[in-house]
Amino acid sequence: MRVLVIGAGALGGYYGACLVRAGRDVTFLVRGTRAEQLRRDGLKVVSPHGDFTVQPKIILAHDLEEAFDVVLVGVKAYSLDEAMSQFAPAVGAGTTILPILNGLRHLDALIARFGAARVLGGLANVSAGLDPDGRVVHFMANQTIVFGEIEGALSERALALETLFDVPGIDVRASEAITQDMWEKFVQLSTIAGITCLMRASIGDILAVPNGEQSIFRLFAECCAVATASGYEPRAPFIEFDHKLFTTLDSPLKASMLRDIERGSMTECEHILGDMANRARTLGIETPLLDLARAHVAAYEVGRRRAAS
Repeated sequence: MRVLVIGAGALGGYYGACLVRAGRDVTFLVRGTRAEQLRRDGLKVVSPHGDFTVQPKIILAHDLEEAFDVVLVGVKAYSLDEAMSQFAPAVGAGTTILPILNGLRHLDALIARFGAARVLGGLANVSAGLDPDGRVVHFMANQTIVFGEIEGALSERALALETLFDVPGIDVRASEAITQDMWEKFVQLSTIAGITCLMRASIGDILAVPNGEQSIFRLFAECCAVATASGYEPRAPFIEFDHKLFTTLDSPLKASMLRDIERGSMTECEHILGDMANRARTLGIETPLLDLARAHVAAYEVGRRRAAS
């Protein structure tokens, strides 16, 4: 399969680099400055599993003319509209679009633009970011990618993608219940982003203060209530996993949203915290801690835009 990876940031850069290292046919759609950096330095990954560098095939948007078999979309939610316009020429009759963005709202945009038949549900569980030198830094050992048909059931294309992504550095799973999986990830991410941004601290540091653990689980309960009312009650293994995740002493875990705040960048606040809060309002569910976290990050965005202007 010919794979087009949209961008070479944390998500696309990590998974795309692992695919290239394994000999898969991968091309990265990037901007001019990133293209120059990749041509000069290669795509570098710093990982607990071992550092490596690949020499990627790259293409700019104005040169994109041919259809690809798979389009892997891992951009930030606020860049999705621009990205869709850029990769549209790569979407043919047989193209599968695999988004691994955070949250859920992006599925509607992709389906509206390209049609439901072309879009899979997907998620990535990986803690990674770009450092100032453009290297993909893999912060923790998790490296999972999960995908499947939005309506459920295993399909031939999902199984084919499972084979494609079955390479060193990636834990891959084709799912028969990807919407449930995505809702659980949405709950987890909203909890981590909400509490670490609100406290401006890692999970480990929050656990070290009075009422820190209780605050984490109050927010977790709010988000679980929204998922349950939406028809996707979190399953027992997920609850057990997140309980361990949220009680690991000295954990360095913090949301990528907080990392964005720390470097003064735009965040996915409305796509994650805002969307969860809006769904809660529609369902009549009270989410005071989630609302406070959303307001906190939204206020940061107001100040960031003012400073930029």
